[in-house]
Amino acid sequence: MSANDIFCGECGHVSHEISASFSRPRDTVVIEPLAALDFEAALSEPPAPRKPPTAPPVPSAGPGAHAPLADPGDLEATRIVNSSRTGGRFILQFSTGETVTAYGTGLVGRNPRPEPGEFFDQLVRVLDPSRSVSKTHLEFGQESGAFWIKDRFSGNGTIVREPDSDPVRCQPEKRVRIVRGTRVDIGEQFFIVS
Repeated sequence: MSANDIFCGECGHVSHEISASFSRPRDTVVIEPLAALDFEAALSEPPAPRKPPTAPPVPSAGPGAHAPLADPGDLEATRIVNSSRTGGRFILQFSTGETVTAYGTGLVGRNPRPEPGEFFDQLVRVLDPSRSVSKTHLEFGQESGAFWIKDRFSGNGTIVREPDSDPVRCQPEKRVRIVRGTRVDIGEQFFIVS
């Protein structure tokens, strides 16, 4: 065996043919290995003090110049807020006994999954042993303080039952505004929006 032999990591077989093909000169630039470091000496010496990064100079305010909007050091202290907590609060009371507080957008189903490139604040799983609820049955969200749902081509459809109104079957991929107190049928299950 030579130092340049390539062998199989599982069985240990040395392939001289493959080793020879890798030892031929190519147009790839060979990088020389780094010189060995003396780790003991490096550990015994104290590390060199690091200089904090400096902000770029701020131009002086002249005629027509605007004052800087923020101190560059202030950018590190930016607080990220949870956008899912914006908007009104809606409670979804399911026939299975679960209660979910809906913020932002979400999917409802037996095993809801967003499509590639989609993002939702909540994935609401409905326990349905009879499997009448689709895996991803409907989508919900809020707009201008109103709650809406959208059927996602579910197998058994979505029926909206507003108080004192006739039931309405949702058209797939069309948003339907929901008022509080409405019952939404999804297969053999339902939820009430309050």
